[in-house]
Amino acid sequence: MNAVPSMLDDSHGRVLALTKEAFAIAHAAASAAAEGVAASSSKRLDALREHEAELDRLDFEVDELVTRSITSTSESQARDLLACMKFVIGLERIGDLLLNFSNRAMSVVSKIDIQDTKDLTMMASRLEKMINDAEQSFSLRSLDRAVAVLRADGELDRLRNLIVLRHLEDSGARYQESFHVLFMAQSLERAGDHAKNIAEEVCHLVSGQPVRHVLRSYDKPIEQMFIDQLRSKSKRA
Repeated sequence: MNAVPSMLDDSHGRVLALTKEAFAIAHAAASAAAEGVAASSSKRLDALREHEAELDRLDFEVDELVTRSITSTSESQARDLLACMKFVIGLERIGDLLLNFSNRAMSVVSKIDIQDTKDLTMMASRLEKMINDAEQSFSLRSLDRAVAVLRADGELDRLRNLIVLRHLEDSGARYQESFHVLFMAQSLERAGDHAKNIAEEVCHLVSGQPVRHVLRSYDKPIEQMFIDQLRSKSKRA
């Protein structure tokens, strides 16, 4: 009689473990992208191919496990399973975008302008941190970490826009290099969007509210937050 619940618990635990592995691989991929472009390292950039293949495998495995077990789990476990499936889909798409980034970088990274190298390295490093914070927000059920990811996405947009404007204004830029740099920046910005989507899902999973309500509470004036804290302490007393 205890075999079925035990098997379901094992599936739930397995999905959580696979999701954690997917976060780690996506984080490693973003790190390889940052180091590869910063050091013009073909070896580091080529590592993204293996990371992308691993993320594809994990996406398939998580999808299979969730499909088999979702209808027989508790409500709380079902929420976890659905969230994990969404996370891994997002991480697999990040892997695809970073592989696209790598393919372009392999052909032009040693030729591009030093400012482009700095900005692309910064974007990849910010993405790396976003992925880490997204994983921590889920593991710790931390709204603070999730909101940090949402806010960091704006910095990726800003850096992408700087690169675009610089290349539009530079009439002396080499067409082929500019073309690749712009698409590399776009790949990193879109990868950031997927990290942001993961953080939004964590906000909903933890708070039970749409992300706009979570952000509204973080945008309160300091005075209002202080009053809310006093009220909370008064209720506990």
